[in-house]
Amino acid sequence: MHLYKKIISKLIKDNITISTTESCTGGLLAYNITKNKDSSKVYKGGYITYSNDLKVKDLNVKKTTLKNYGAVSKETAKEMVKGLFFKTRTNICISTTGIAGPGGGSKNKPVGLVYIGIQVNGKIEVLKKNFKGSRIEIQKKCVNSIFKYLSNSI
Repeated sequence: MHLYKKIISKLIKDNITISTTESCTGGLLAYNITKNKDSSKVYKGGYITYSNDLKVKDLNVKKTTLKNYGAVSKETAKEMVKGLFFKTRTNICISTTGIAGPGGGSKNKPVGLVYIGIQVNGKIEVLKKNFKGSRIEIQKKCVNSIFKYLSNSI
């Protein structure tokens, strides 16, 4: 059974709800959840907060966090996940923020740098990843790493 289907089946079996907020993955995570049969039983919804304005408006990410650390940071990923939980109250909340490329990178924040915020039953962990590849490859690798993480933690 494909990993994605396996995770969704486990969420359904255990009645574990999930929600997402995505920046660098642009909805790919939500798609890979909702393409599975019966995902509506556990997936409560998501946000694509691509702009900083929406991160602030929809998720209550602090402007000072964005100013001090940038959108692509551990701090922003954590605040995104906290804001998502405030809105959805799901058992699992996931945020993605990063630089998918091909441009937009810098020495300190290269293309492929991604932060993934994951809150499971109130405990938040932020994963820092450095993926290689094209824009879509980086986005897919980000989503795959989230499902791998979930397979080991739920």
